[in-house]
Amino acid sequence: MSDVRDELLEPVEFTAGENFKHRAMNHMERAFDDADDEGIPVDAMAHAALFAALTTLVECFGEDSVAKMVSELPSKITSGSYTLLRTLQ
Repeated sequence: MSDVRDELLEPVEFTAGENFKHRAMNHMERAFDDADDEGIPVDAMAHAALFAALTTLVECFGEDSVAKMVSELPSKITSGSYTLLRTLQ
């Protein structure tokens, strides 16, 4: 079984100049917008998206690989890797 970290960090193949990860993110943004329009709280949507993502990754790569990847999230979060609005000095 392949290591999820290698798969996720590898560039996704380009097809006709399009990046699949970029297109997927656009779909996620639309889903969040649609949920907001329907009155679903953004934190509920985020929890559902995170659950869906983790279960899919486990299905694709297995528990051990995903657990290893997730164990690295605290340092990435606290270092600002997931903070979109920040001032760099």
